[in-house]
Amino acid sequence: MRKLKFTFILLSLFIGSATLMGQVTTSTLSGKITESDGQALPGATIIATHVPSGTVYGASANTQGSYSIQGMRPGGPYTVNVTFIGYQTQRYTEITLLLGENTTLNSTLAPTTTEMTEVTVIGYASSKFNTTQTGAVTNISNTQIANMPTVSRSIIDVTRLSPYGGNGMSFVGSDGRTANFTVDGANFNNNFGLSSALPGGGNPISIEAIEELQVVIAPYDVRQTNFIGGGVNAITKSGTNTFKASVYTYHRNENMRGDAVYGEQIAGAREVDRNTTYGFTFGGPIIKNKLFFFANGEMAKTPTVVNRWRASTDGVADADNYISRTTVSDLQTVSDYVRSKYGYETGSFTNFPADENNYKLLARLDWNITDEHRLALRYNYTKNLYYNPPNASSMDGGTRMSEARMSQASMSYANSMYSMNNLVHSFSFDLNSRLSDNLSNQFLATFSKLDDLRGSTSDEFPFIDILKDGQAYLSLGYELFTWNNAVHNNVWNIKDELTHYLGNHKIVGGVAYEYKMADNAYMRNGTGYYRYSSLEDFLNEGTPEIVNLTYGYDGESNPAARIRTNKIGVYGQDDWSVASNFKLSYGLRIDGLFFDNKDLITNQAILDLDYSGRHINTGKWPTANLIISPRVGFVWDTFGDKSLKVRGGTGLFAGNLPLVFFTNMPTNGGMVQYQAQINAANAAKRGFTMDEFAGGLVTDANGDANIAALYDKLTSLGYPSTISPEDGTVPSAVNGVDPNFKMPQVWKTSLAVDYAFRTSFPLSVTVEGIYNKTINGVSISDWSIPNVGGFARFNGVDNRPIYPAGYRTNTKAFVLENTKLGYGWSGNITFNAQPAEWLNLMAAYAHTVAKDVTGMPGSAAESAFTYVPTVEGPNFIRLHNSQYNTPDRLVASLTANDKSGNHYSLIYEAWLGGANYSYMMVNDINSDGYNYDAIYIPTDADVESNQFRFVSADDKTRFMDYVHATSYLKNHQGQYAEPYSVYSPWVHRIDFGYKHDFVFNGGKDKHRLQLSLDLKNALNLFNSDWGVAKYLNPAIGSEARILKYEGVDADGVATFSTPSSINGDTKTFTPSYSLGQCWYALIGIKYIFN
Repeated sequence: MRKLKFTFILLSLFIGSATLMGQVTTSTLSGKITESDGQALPGATIIATHVPSGTVYGASANTQGSYSIQGMRPGGPYTVNVTFIGYQTQRYTEITLLLGENTTLNSTLAPTTTEMTEVTVIGYASSKFNTTQTGAVTNISNTQIANMPTVSRSIIDVTRLSPYGGNGMSFVGSDGRTANFTVDGANFNNNFGLSSALPGGGNPISIEAIEELQVVIAPYDVRQTNFIGGGVNAITKSGTNTFKASVYTYHRNENMRGDAVYGEQIAGAREVDRNTTYGFTFGGPIIKNKLFFFANGEMAKTPTVVNRWRASTDGVADADNYISRTTVSDLQTVSDYVRSKYGYETGSFTNFPADENNYKLLARLDWNITDEHRLALRYNYTKNLYYNPPNASSMDGGTRMSEARMSQASMSYANSMYSMNNLVHSFSFDLNSRLSDNLSNQFLATFSKLDDLRGSTSDEFPFIDILKDGQAYLSLGYELFTWNNAVHNNVWNIKDELTHYLGNHKIVGGVAYEYKMADNAYMRNGTGYYRYSSLEDFLNEGTPEIVNLTYGYDGESNPAARIRTNKIGVYGQDDWSVASNFKLSYGLRIDGLFFDNKDLITNQAILDLDYSGRHINTGKWPTANLIISPRVGFVWDTFGDKSLKVRGGTGLFAGNLPLVFFTNMPTNGGMVQYQAQINAANAAKRGFTMDEFAGGLVTDANGDANIAALYDKLTSLGYPSTISPEDGTVPSAVNGVDPNFKMPQVWKTSLAVDYAFRTSFPLSVTVEGIYNKTINGVSISDWSIPNVGGFARFNGVDNRPIYPAGYRTNTKAFVLENTKLGYGWSGNITFNAQPAEWLNLMAAYAHTVAKDVTGMPGSAAESAFTYVPTVEGPNFIRLHNSQYNTPDRLVASLTANDKSGNHYSLIYEAWLGGANYSYMMVNDINSDGYNYDAIYIPTDADVESNQFRFVSADDKTRFMDYVHATSYLKNHQGQYAEPYSVYSPWVHRIDFGYKHDFVFNGGKDKHRLQLSLDLKNALNLFNSDWGVAKYLNPAIGSEARILKYEGVDADGVATFSTPSSINGDTKTFTPSYSLGQCWYALIGIKYIFN
């Protein structure tokens, strides 16, 4: 029989699963039962009771005296009874289990005596010293969540308690879009990846509904996957045998925050900007010990202002006071002109109302079907609406501006804002079964529907950019990326996981399947786009620089691209208790990703394009590929008394890539829609000039500047109105995916030491190091760019290549590829202490280094390709610091309470970086058409020997004085500036929370009224200099462009000038005069029943 069972388990490993989404929803309790002489007690009975719900879990010790109970509710408290005939019963109380962790509870039984038949151990503490955790994991309990000061009341705020947190969903220098976030095992990721914010507007579930969070960085449990940097697992609250309820409201407004930075008043600080949240929780038994419910509802309304920039009266910008150089008179003139000429209303340029609202609903049922089978059902709904200013500077058909459309250089109008409507529907079905003492099973099925829809208050009208002196100046119209812009994302996950306990081995296997579907309707320039070089050109109906329009074929007004994937995996893992104080965990997972080609159509015209023997098939996704991820972890209780633990491991982790980088291929493949990008060069190729668009905006017979009119104009110039796959068409730019592309994968290795000091109270320290190496990174290449080896180069020390006119070998082709370049490491030291029952302390410091080739900034392929500073061009990016990295971070927390109902909490955070800049050229020095060129930092000898030349002595003096006064530049003379290596200075902040409970007892029930105050950046309340972050000096600009190329001299050496803002006294960083730097308060009232 034993042999048969072992064969069955081995079979399950071959047909078993990969928990594709890192779906961790339960906890485990295990240990060994022995006599006082160390001999095992096979057959001893272990009964664990979840006290709040009466849920009972049981197990029997095997022949080695070991036991394991799977699928338990995280949290507690639990009472555990260990019994064996002829021995005293050992009773443990107040046990708390951690999400996703295996808590160890060993018990030594003594023979029964007439004096004592039961021994009770009270307050058995659960921590990393009582778990078999191997990797870098932080568990955050409901108590910590409830006590934590938070003004935003968001999950992301809570993850600050992890040493590696504090930067949204970005962990250890990774793109937050590649992180993994699950709720009760269900996918709550921003799968499409337009931003790193979570679905539902960044806060898809109320923290009032969360029971526990787990932040994972390098867990060697093969159930945890689908992330590169890190992941967050959350579980929701459940009902218990006691009816519990709460009703709460929280409020903040413009008068509950600071209004000055460094003593300087912030313009508009007291404009309406408030948020009021109303909510409730309610849970309890439907059938005692059997069936339970929990519900949470929440709504928030936020009258706010989305833009604080204001026009100037004299054309002089004042960035510290949010005054743009764009004048009131120019804005009024343009608004009046388009109203008179085209009947279009721009909206206000003085008032930008943007009321937000958010609704959340969660319902959960927990059913103890029998003592062996338990089912949890959960539904979650979130609806969020908010507004944004127009896109900062992205555009097509020309060089983007370095200043945003709402900035010190430029202004726009209220009707050019856009709304985001986020919807979340999520279901989970979680069945945990105990099939025998040694065999348990979990069946988990989840569905998530995540929708993001953009909208506008504008009438149909082209988006127009107007420049001044070669820089952004004024914008108007229907936001250029909003027309017919919507993402619909469905995710199914089904897994069945089997756990078998065999002697000193716990063997895990199962089966899992994931289905993803994303529809992307995305019509860049969907209402038309015009760019004029000056206000005079626009008002006098001159010739625009650029005209763009994206349109569907054959009159299709709502074209959309679709991607569908199926993911199947197998894994097996053995947790082997090699000795009583040493556990080894080893496993292997294999993930297979399969794309559905039915959603694609081959564009023959694109397929025929020759890129040095390579061709792009837009009708075919990458071939199915397998990703193999072995992992090994260990934990060694060095002295056998849990005072010193050494743990670590190594293994491969596979992650996700935002789906937007896949849908770029069909969206821009010329078969779903056509993107006309017209400038002088593109017009010449088609046999016309930009004068075709002189005389004002293209209008219909009624004088309306609409889509139909511009479409008719383009088709009259030869642009396609219909298409067939056999003929196809070549768009302005092709997007493709390498047929051998593999999903991201990284190798992680870590080593940690946990030490519990021999003190009268819990006091411990953890020292941990993690190393990451890229196995399959992600990059984008333009196949139309030849190798620069044959290009002419500048003479002198800055000898970068010069791209010749017409350097491309064919149509631009941005292809998603893999790279093996990239690595990083992190180290942290963490202290935890509980000097008294009412006081908890934590402090941690983390240092992180992260290097990559590209962080894939943006969502469009060309944006991700372009927005990384380079020397030889974006096809030849060098390894550099990650743009997402926060190199140094300190966090400390204190929570305390007293018998009078007072609760105090403090969080201290300090960090270096967070805003990472690159020293770049003002203009395009290498003529590749992309204005993202890193500077060469000359040595003094380079300048003195005339190998690096300035156009004047003044330019040379001011630039070199700035180099000598700036630490990064001074320390890197003789090198090209590394991208994202200029870190914003250290910031130090303290958040404070205070709660007071008024308790009223009514018979068996307890009533509590809780008043709360949360202060963000509390010390700033006392001094407006404190807690203020410093960012790039606005005098320099929004980017660190400190050198301007002025052409090549007779010797073939590049010559440079220095912007007027740069000299030896220029401060690189200055305080940010924004409301985000000021203290902020949130007050709350909460009634709690039981």
